[in-house]
Amino acid sequence: MNFVDKVTITVKAGSGGQGAIAFYREKYVASGGPDGGDGGRGGDIIVQADPNMSTLLDFRYKRKFTATDGMPGQGKRCSGKDGQDVILRVPKGTLIRDKATGAVIQDMSAVDRFVLARGGRGGWGNKHFATPTRQTPRFAKPGLPGEVREVVLELKLLADVGLVGFPNVGKSTLLSVVSRANPKIADYPFTTLFPNLGVVYAGDYNSFVLADIPGIIEGASEGAGLGHDFLRHIDRCRLLIHVVDVSGSEGRDPVADFEAINAELSQYSRSLASRPQLVAANKCDLLPADSTALADFKAYVQSKGYPVFEISAAAHQGVQELVYATAARLKDLPPVTVYESDYVAPEIKLGTADDLTIRKEGDVWLLQGDWLDRLVSRVNFADYESRMYMDRKLREAGVYERMEAMGLADGDTISIAELEFEYYG
Repeated sequence: MNFVDKVTITVKAGSGGQGAIAFYREKYVASGGPDGGDGGRGGDIIVQADPNMSTLLDFRYKRKFTATDGMPGQGKRCSGKDGQDVILRVPKGTLIRDKATGAVIQDMSAVDRFVLARGGRGGWGNKHFATPTRQTPRFAKPGLPGEVREVVLELKLLADVGLVGFPNVGKSTLLSVVSRANPKIADYPFTTLFPNLGVVYAGDYNSFVLADIPGIIEGASEGAGLGHDFLRHIDRCRLLIHVVDVSGSEGRDPVADFEAINAELSQYSRSLASRPQLVAANKCDLLPADSTALADFKAYVQSKGYPVFEISAAAHQGVQELVYATAARLKDLPPVTVYESDYVAPEIKLGTADDLTIRKEGDVWLLQGDWLDRLVSRVNFADYESRMYMDRKLREAGVYERMEAMGLADGDTISIAELEFEYYG
């Protein structure tokens, strides 16, 4: 299995369809009025959380996703067909971040469905522009462009408990013993190449999710080994089980190992360093009868305020006590972390009046331009304050000043996107 947990993708929602310019035609009906339909809405880019997925592998090779545009309107007041949405399925727990700022747009552990990029509204057909004084409008509106985003998808596993420790201390063995997970187990470093999850049952009605994180080594917080790539997966964990090989079978000192791993957690994240820990002194069955290593290790760790459990994962010794202690500790801890959105949409980069196309059709002034489309896409026409914001931006850009020089007068009608209003300077 290929495990992919961080990718950058570009998404583009569909643009709205062009409104139609058409007139009613029927035998024996003279001077049929305008009946051009509206353009269809562009398709959205939607992110869907899928509990059956565990990797972002689907995004490894395809990085650009585009929804279809809305179809143009037609005569007989027929609206164009809406563009088709594109649904991106991701594992539960995926964070969506803005590529430019790194800000969290959405945590997909909090919702099942999120619209990442909205399609543009379809343009109005000429049926909307008929008035008692303008009975044959020969113009319609183009559709608005869809949103474009470049984002980072970052998977942070949804696990209650994370197993941390050096390579080969027995984390994968412990996971296989307490759950039905089948991680790869072998007697060499970095056997575990990607995180494994297992559901652990502590009694009939009590369970928690346990994550086995690939072995951390010194320097992991700076990118050494595999730990740097996967430390993010214990960000959400409510509790850590720190597994230490007290037998010294790898030729390392248990106390030094314990301190080294905690130092890496601290350098990666202060929050992670302060996470509650249970310490599992593993491979106790390999200690010589006259060894004081276990007693020395317990005394040191307990002096730091951590509970220590003597276990042998391979021999299934002390494992059940650790499981029940973990379940009991979880009852007192807050739920799995959900990241709040801290994304702030950038200010719209506005142009000037000279960048717009301004023309008069009958007694209506039509305004069109790329930056105007971006401005209109942010406006809620049903909200007075939002409309006043648009009016203020138009004045700042010198639009009204240019139009007045072209002959705009009080009481004239101005048409922008789906809004018509009378001008009073």
